[in-house]
Amino acid sequence: MVPPTENSRSADAAAALGSKIRALRQRLKRTLDDTATAAGISKPFLSQVERGLASPSLTSLAGIAHALGVTVQYFVDTPSEERSVCRGEQLRFFGFADSANLFARLTNVSEGRQLEAILVRMPPGQKRSEVTTHAGEEFLYVIEGEVSLTLEGKTFVLQAGDSSHYQSTVPHSWVNTAKIESVVVWVGTPRLF
Repeated sequence: MVPPTENSRSADAAAALGSKIRALRQRLKRTLDDTATAAGISKPFLSQVERGLASPSLTSLAGIAHALGVTVQYFVDTPSEERSVCRGEQLRFFGFADSANLFARLTNVSEGRQLEAILVRMPPGQKRSEVTTHAGEEFLYVIEGEVSLTLEGKTFVLQAGDSSHYQSTVPHSWVNTAKIESVVVWVGTPRLF
């Protein structure tokens, strides 16, 4: 048996995501037109996403989720959603069209939980990312490589073993500008996925 390639895994993930979106939309008796308009995307793009021919960006997926009355986490499956323990061999990385990073959920998705932990694999040589602010707080811990963290316009280079804890209302961004992959644990509130 031939092991799956990164492309085949991405295609499988896109098809699974598209099927889940279509099933929910049809169960809610919503048209492609209405859903696309409410999500702020085009009808042809939504159709491609539903057929697994395109992968939505995080922003587009959030729009689709909002249009269908669910959160992004509804569409992002992990095998540990109902457990309090997450085994390393069960981690499943997923990505978004607008990010080169890969993400694996380290916390489950249960009602009432506000804290989220994500393992992030960041490819080398990233360009500066968009500065963002939102309610909540964040914690970063660098496991491998290094990350350039910008807080209120001041940049800090975090290396393996370094961490940072900050309010998310502070303008912030972080990228891997190094020449090797970086691996980071991100913990924050509110939940993103």
